[in-house]
Amino acid sequence: MALEWALAFIGLGAFAGFMAGLLGVGGGGIMVPLLTTIFLGMGIVPDNVVHLALGTSMATIVTTSFSSMRAHHANGAVLWDIVKRMAPAVIVGTFLATFVAAQIPSLYLAVFFALFMGYVSVQMLLNKKPSPSHKPASSTELLGVGAGIGAISALVSIGGGSLTVPYLTWRNFDIKKAIGTSAAMGLPISLAGALGYLLNHDADLATIPYTVGLVYWPAVLLMSACSFFTAPLGAKLAHRLPVATLKKLFAILLLLLSLKMLTALL
Repeated sequence: MALEWALAFIGLGAFAGFMAGLLGVGGGGIMVPLLTTIFLGMGIVPDNVVHLALGTSMATIVTTSFSSMRAHHANGAVLWDIVKRMAPAVIVGTFLATFVAAQIPSLYLAVFFALFMGYVSVQMLLNKKPSPSHKPASSTELLGVGAGIGAISALVSIGGGSLTVPYLTWRNFDIKKAIGTSAAMGLPISLAGALGYLLNHDADLATIPYTVGLVYWPAVLLMSACSFFTAPLGAKLAHRLPVATLKKLFAILLLLLSLKMLTALL
């Protein structure tokens, strides 16, 4: 791997980790479009590039999700009963969806990614919050919602926060507990997603050194190492910086990155 690509992965990991720590979102939203651009620059064929970006991003998220889960657990902000009830369906939904993603052409995956990030960006720009429901969630509902969150998370390589937090808020849980519980859910999502993408096989990608399944390991290691240090820094600065304004700017950045990925593939 050339030095320029190694530096690109280091910079991407540092930036994604910092933004995830600062705003609580952004890992996959930043990594997937930029990894797509980097992989295209490395000469990887467009037919495989989004799949490799999704798998590599999901494997990288394991580190940051574990760190985030520990921090929220230490603050007593994780509803472990909800995690235990949703986790089995989340794991199954995420794992199975990786095999679906592997069969979808890169361009269609990019379109779905852009549409989903458009939804996330609008929610952040408008700061819309769902009206709470006072009806308690049944175990069947939690399993169904968990499977859906896991499946979408696998298709766009996110930890599920942009879906889990609004759902738990709608279910009338305290916002801090919703965020902490979502962070804890990010670990099974990332582990199941990373395993699924590792088990998927592509003959063209198998010729790329240090690639296993749909995961490019040099990028995972470099980005994980950097994000591990920058995520806590972002979290620390969250209390000093104008987060509300930064979220709106970040929403616009997500939209631009998604559109850049689409144009690069087109």
